[in-house]
Amino acid sequence: MKLNQLSDNLGATKNRKRVGRGTGSGTGKTAGTGHKGQKSRSGVAVKGFEGGQMPLHRRLPKRGFNNIFRKNFVPLNIGRLQAAIDAKKIDAKKPIDQDVLVTSGIITDARDGIRLLANGELSAKVSITVAGASAAAIAAVEKAGGSVTVPASE
Repeated sequence: MKLNQLSDNLGATKNRKRVGRGTGSGTGKTAGTGHKGQKSRSGVAVKGFEGGQMPLHRRLPKRGFNNIFRKNFVPLNIGRLQAAIDAKKIDAKKPIDQDVLVTSGIITDARDGIRLLANGELSAKVSITVAGASAAAIAAVEKAGGSVTVPASE
């Protein structure tokens, strides 16, 4: 096998449609857009317009709301924490908090805090302070001999 013998499978590539190249091509003159009207002009895409019929997004009722005070936590699985300890990004003997996790590059932006979740295995004994933690994550950390501190919410 040589580089000049490589080729795509049959039917894997298709020639692009070249519009406006004479009437014999089938897409000449009006280039497949028909005559006149809004849709024959360039830059027109009427999203949601149903020809005057009430559009679907207006026929359906409103539902729910956006809570502007919602806390946006960053998930951190204990498996990811263990991988960072194994890679020597974090010292397991020292207490771990949000600043340590951000400076070590495990989390890029802490947003409103970190929530510890129980996906993965943890074998190192760690003392970690986070904004939130699932019951399974707390159990997994305590099983490995560590402790989780969750400060009281505001």
